[in-house]
Amino acid sequence: MTKPDRPPWKLVAGTMVLVTAFAVVAACGSDTDNSAAPAATGPHSAHAGGSSAPPQPLRAGERFVDLRMAEAYTPAPPEGGGSDEYRCQVIDPGLTKTAFLTGTQFAPENVAIAHHAIVYAVPPGGAAAVRKQDAKIPGLGWQCFGGTGVAGAEVEEGDAAWVDTWAPGATETLLDQDAGYKLEPGSLLVLQIHYNLLATDGKPTGSDRSAVRLRLTDGTPQTRELETWSVDAPTDLPCAADESGPLCDRAASIADVTKRFGPDVGEMADRQVEECGRGVPKPGDTQTCDHKVEAPMTLFAGFGHMHMLGRALKVELNPGTPKAKVVLDVPQFDFDNQRLVKLPSPVEVGPGDTLRVTCTHDVGLRKQVPQLKKLPPRYVVWGDGTSDEMCTGIMTVSLRKS
Repeated sequence: MTKPDRPPWKLVAGTMVLVTAFAVVAACGSDTDNSAAPAATGPHSAHAGGSSAPPQPLRAGERFVDLRMAEAYTPAPPEGGGSDEYRCQVIDPGLTKTAFLTGTQFAPENVAIAHHAIVYAVPPGGAAAVRKQDAKIPGLGWQCFGGTGVAGAEVEEGDAAWVDTWAPGATETLLDQDAGYKLEPGSLLVLQIHYNLLATDGKPTGSDRSAVRLRLTDGTPQTRELETWSVDAPTDLPCAADESGPLCDRAASIADVTKRFGPDVGEMADRQVEECGRGVPKPGDTQTCDHKVEAPMTLFAGFGHMHMLGRALKVELNPGTPKAKVVLDVPQFDFDNQRLVKLPSPVEVGPGDTLRVTCTHDVGLRKQVPQLKKLPPRYVVWGDGTSDEMCTGIMTVSLRKS
C-alpha cells in the first residue's frame, strides 16, 4: 500500500490509491512522435518491430547522452514458472548538475523478446539502496516484477520517478512546451526490461544489450517539471463459452499469477475491484474505473497499454457532465504501435475532476495470436505476463503551482 504522504499527483479510485503493477507501462512509450506512424503490422502480431527511427534533431540547449547496458544479458523464465522475466539494472547518467529530461529513445537490441521497457529516475537519496540491491545479485541487475523492487527507490512510495516507457512501435515524442523530467546531480536511472519468452516456449533465447538515448537540457526557472501518471481499471475476462479448463476459474487464475509474480502482483485483481468502488468483480469484455484528481495539473500527452487481448482503450474527463471530454482515445488498440500521443492542446484538471478509463478486451483473440494459441484457456486477470492483461492509460502531466 502507498504511504499516507504519497506524491500529490497520485489519483484515488473511490477513496484509496490505485498503484499500478505495470510500473508502466506503464508498461509499457518512450516520448514518441505521433506524426509519422510506422507501417501497420496488424493489431496483435506482437513484437513486430522496435525503435528503429533516427533521432529527431537537437533543439536549442539540448544535448544527447547515450547509455547502454553494461553487458549483454540472456533472460530466463522466473523460478515461479511462466515465460516472462522483468529485469532491472542500474544506469548512471553521470550528472554533476541538475538537468531536465525532455525526450528518451530506448533501442531494444533483441526485439523478438522485448515486451516493454521502463526508465525510473532515482534521486541521490535512494542511490545507495539501488547500488546495494545491484551488488547483492550476481551478474547483471536483478529480477523486478512490479516496480524497481528496491525499498527506498519505489515510485508508489514517492522515492523514485517514472520518466519513460517504451513499448513496440514507440520512438520519440517531443513536447512543444518548455517541460521535462527533473534529474538532480547524483541521480541514477533504473532500466526495467520485460522480456517475453512466449515465442520460445519459455526457453532462453539469445542475449540482449539494449541502449537508451537521453535528451537533456539545463532548463530555466520557467521549465515545468513532468510526471508520469497512470489510470487503471481491472481486468476480469472470463473464458469463452466453448473453452474450459482449471484456469477458467478466477481464483485459480489469480493463484497462478501469484505463483509466477509474487503476492504484490497477485493481489492486484482483487485490490483493483475494491479501489474502483465495486463490492464484487464484474466479469466481462469491458471494464471501467473512475479516478478522482487530487491536485491541479496539466495533461500533455498519453498512450494506452494493454496486452495481446486488448481491443480498445479510452480515458475521459468528467464523463456524463457538461464538461465531459475525451483526453485519450485508442479505438483500435495495436500492441505493436503503443505510441505516446500529444494531446491537441494541453488539458487542465484539478480537484473535483474525474478521469475514467475504459478498456475492452477480446477473449476470441486467444485463438488467433500465435503466442497465445499454445496456452491453456484462462480467466484473464491483471498480471505482469504477456498472457495476462492490463488496462492502463499512461499520461504525461505537470503539476500546477496555483
